[in-house]
Amino acid sequence: MSRKRTAILISGRGSNMEALIEAAHAPDFPAEIVLVLSNRADAGGLAKAKAAGIPTQVIPHKGLARADFDAQIDEALRAARVEIVCEAGFMRIHSAGFARAWAGRLINIHPSLLPAFKGVHVHAQALEAGVKISGCTAHFIVPELDSGPIIAQAAVPVLPDDTAETLAARILEQEHRIYPEALRMVAEGKVKLVDGKAVFGD
Repeated sequence: MSRKRTAILISGRGSNMEALIEAAHAPDFPAEIVLVLSNRADAGGLAKAKAAGIPTQVIPHKGLARADFDAQIDEALRAARVEIVCEAGFMRIHSAGFARAWAGRLINIHPSLLPAFKGVHVHAQALEAGVKISGCTAHFIVPELDSGPIIAQAAVPVLPDDTAETLAARILEQEHRIYPEALRMVAEGKVKLVDGKAVFGD
């Protein structure tokens, strides 16, 4: 089995990164993690990746125009012969050119049931809106923020006494469950980005 060479982009602790790395340990998993890249040298996930024996790289974004920063990321990904890119708490918005160049091979996990509650402070948004169900979404990345076609979702009930923190913790458990499955589907070609839509099949 030819495993797809996969990079993970992080900005922080990398808990979804850990879930992907753990999934990729299985011999039948169709992707291998070959690079963890961060825009922050102090990202906690870098040490975890190194401990797992995965090459890491830091590309600081400060002082760079978005397209120039993305050009450096693109160069690093191509140097590592990366085929799929997973964003896991990567707190930068890509240039449209980068999103288009990696279209269909660039995926993200977002802590809401998209298209509801895009952007940041998502759990506070959900509580403010009074929704009874929230959750998470694995999706293809497109130039428009948090608007890419959906690969997988998981629903999580919002409890009456929830805070943003308690809701986030329960949703994160589901993120760790569906993100590896989303990567599996993309790596196996069971979902593809076609004409702006996620198309599922064998």
